[in-house]
Amino acid sequence: MDSKQIRKEFLDFFKNKEHKVVSSAPIVVQNDPTLMFTNAGMNQFKDYFLGNKPIEASRVADTQKCLRVSGKHNDLEEVGFDTYHHTMFEMLGNWSFGDYFKEEAIDWAWELLTEVYKLPKERMYVTIFEGDQSEHLEPDSEAKTHWEKHLPLERILNGNKKDNFWEMGETGPCGPCSEIHIDLRSQEEIDKLTGDKLVNQDHPQVVEVWNLVFMQFNRLADGSLKNLPAQHVDTGMGFERLAMAIQGKTSNYDTDVFQPMIQKIAEDANVKYGEVAQTDVAIRVIADHIRAISFTIADGQLPSNTGAGYVIRRILRRAVRYGYTFLNTKEPRLYTLVPLLADQMAETFPELKAQQDFVAKVIKEEENSFLRTLENGLKRFDTILASKLSSVSGKIAFELYDTYGFPIDLTMLLARENNMAVDEAGFKEELTKQKGRSKSAAKQTLSDWNIVEEIEGTEFVGYESLTSASKIARYRKVDQKEGSFYQIVLDKTPFYAESGGQVGDTGLLISGDEKLKIFDTKRENDLIIHFTKTLPKQLDSSFEAIVDKTKRRLTENNHSATHLLHAALREVLGDHVQQKGSLVNEKSLRFDFLHFVKVEAKDLAKIEQIVNTKVRENIALYEQKNVPIEDAKSMGATALFGEKYGDFVRVITFDSTYSVELCGGTHVNRTGQIGLFKILSESSVAAGVRRIEAVTADGAEQQVNGELVLLSEVKEILKHPKDLKKSILSLIEEKNKLEKTLEALDREKASGLKDHLLSTKLDFDGGTFVAAKIDIPSADLLKQLSFELKRALPRLILLLGANINGKPMLSVMVDESFVDNKLLNAGEIVRNMAKEIKGGGGGQPFYATAGGKDVNGLEAALQLGKAFISEKINLI
Repeated sequence: MDSKQIRKEFLDFFKNKEHKVVSSAPIVVQNDPTLMFTNAGMNQFKDYFLGNKPIEASRVADTQKCLRVSGKHNDLEEVGFDTYHHTMFEMLGNWSFGDYFKEEAIDWAWELLTEVYKLPKERMYVTIFEGDQSEHLEPDSEAKTHWEKHLPLERILNGNKKDNFWEMGETGPCGPCSEIHIDLRSQEEIDKLTGDKLVNQDHPQVVEVWNLVFMQFNRLADGSLKNLPAQHVDTGMGFERLAMAIQGKTSNYDTDVFQPMIQKIAEDANVKYGEVAQTDVAIRVIADHIRAISFTIADGQLPSNTGAGYVIRRILRRAVRYGYTFLNTKEPRLYTLVPLLADQMAETFPELKAQQDFVAKVIKEEENSFLRTLENGLKRFDTILASKLSSVSGKIAFELYDTYGFPIDLTMLLARENNMAVDEAGFKEELTKQKGRSKSAAKQTLSDWNIVEEIEGTEFVGYESLTSASKIARYRKVDQKEGSFYQIVLDKTPFYAESGGQVGDTGLLISGDEKLKIFDTKRENDLIIHFTKTLPKQLDSSFEAIVDKTKRRLTENNHSATHLLHAALREVLGDHVQQKGSLVNEKSLRFDFLHFVKVEAKDLAKIEQIVNTKVRENIALYEQKNVPIEDAKSMGATALFGEKYGDFVRVITFDSTYSVELCGGTHVNRTGQIGLFKILSESSVAAGVRRIEAVTADGAEQQVNGELVLLSEVKEILKHPKDLKKSILSLIEEKNKLEKTLEALDREKASGLKDHLLSTKLDFDGGTFVAAKIDIPSADLLKQLSFELKRALPRLILLLGANINGKPMLSVMVDESFVDNKLLNAGEIVRNMAKEIKGGGGGQPFYATAGGKDVNGLEAALQLGKAFISEKINLI
């Protein structure tokens, strides 16, 4: 079977077992503070396990995009070196929510593997949970009994808590599991050593293919286990490993899941896969990483310097580094792989094909940026070499890693080539310090939920009303560095939880004389959570929940305006425009969208005019709830990539011929409420993503009035000219003329300095030496003067201490002949001199500069530089 057929057989098998086949959740997790990425198939069903959400289908199957690169499940550093670890992978899974349990899960797994996929029974092993006394957990004798129907006892192995008790994280749903392993070694190897000795021993050909998890418990914050409301089945089968087993390969990378990509990478690099270990690792890294990068960007996560975006940037840069170091890839190349991947996955994950050009453009820009960073890192390494140290310290190795993106193996490779050692222990110590700083800055401790009243989710009434009679259902304490607060779940709430770019509501909970301030509202999976500094005295009281109506009204103005803006952008710029993010609060709106060039001023004016026309038309909101998703699509409703939509959705329409969008946010009843729409700025966010920031209503009025006041003040300053624009242009022209006159005078002064310095030159055996303290108007002229002197004098060594309008600057020029024989290095010289002016600097070995704070130290700096050079070269 090829990989497409393997996937289809899995889904068809469970469909015939009365499972509902659902689509994959986005790889980037939203509304779950415990997760950055979807790392297991069960993530999207967590609320079913916890009893926070009514179960819509008791049997479900899917293939889920997963990413494991951080936290407990961190496979990144192993990717490329072995045959079966990946960053992004597919998890085939079937679930039972309070329906069938261990017997059916085991029987069907065996049936699918041996009868449908025809995998050899004699090569299969299973593990079961052996129990754990410290947790008061008994051995899983029930699973063992069911497996005995299919396998002899010697192939049913006991597993400890580490291997056979599955937990998603430090807290949450968990339970005993039964793993299915297959031995893919040759018969000759099997005859020498049976597979049971190699199960869970990280042998590359004795691998786990399927994990059947029996969800029975909830792990609490104090480490104890509590029974879940119902028993569930959660299975996860690695699609790539399954393909390896079925296709008779010894590596996931040898299957048709990866081979088309691997062959293209090898062809582009002009190498052959399978011949050289180092290039093979690099090819596997790139083939794996391009999948993770592409799918996360398609799901809405752009590379950045924080959070999930930083993780994606790390993965991308790791791929670029391997290509740069081992495949001699000095130009962007990853982005060219996107079309092949998009075509390969189009049937199962069409979202990548739909955004192929955008994803490729983002990746190309990131590659360009990082390749420049790598070049700068190599220049930094050159300065390290010039210092003639015997080893690279841990601090320098960490600087190369943290600032320039050098992995420690690249630093070690460069060091070896130059007969230098690397302080690996020191590097690890610096890395540990950084991780400690990050953890302490972000550390947050959640207590377990305290149940006041059992509910299945919160009833949200905030579309219709800004108040409700509510009761507290549960609460928990949150401890963090900035202080403690509480999170509260209500049985009924008018508070909108932050979602879809719209900020959460604030307001009050009132019971009698007691007023509790709600300072934020967020969503955790399907729970609406209210944030408060204190708890009420009587938790079981009845409360009136009241939303801050002014903040909500202003926020609704801005949210509805984003819908009108989105439609106007598509009308003016084209149908390629897609929303790529938004932020809507009571003060302003921010809208990110797919567009590859700067939006011209005339187009911005047209977009603003269209939106304001729609505002003045006072279009009534048409809200449709519980619309079947396919019906919504047929209506032309705009959906966002990276959002997980259910079978039924909410559709927001402002004129069915203008704006129809899937949206869960709150909106104005009529567009006239928006009052006025004013664009503040248009800018670039990332490759192919533009951003418009705007204000509405009161904010727009203040913006316009402020601009009118400023205009009036400018007119007054210019004595109310008849033609303001002409008057300002005349001033600019006059300023430019004056600047050119000053530049000419400065150049004339520099020319005089050059003649003076030429007269002070010192000839020595092998070259010319000039050292002087000078006054000069700018750093640019100092650089120009240095290079003019270099052209005028043979084999020049130049030290200039410049007073630039009261600020000190040093310029060091060294002829290449002194650099080539490693006698002198301008960067090293200037760094020594800079101490005297209380500054620092650097540059290239033949030319370097430094700035400082103490202009009085210029003379001493020149003396120090001359003494340093005299130690290397006889200037007399």
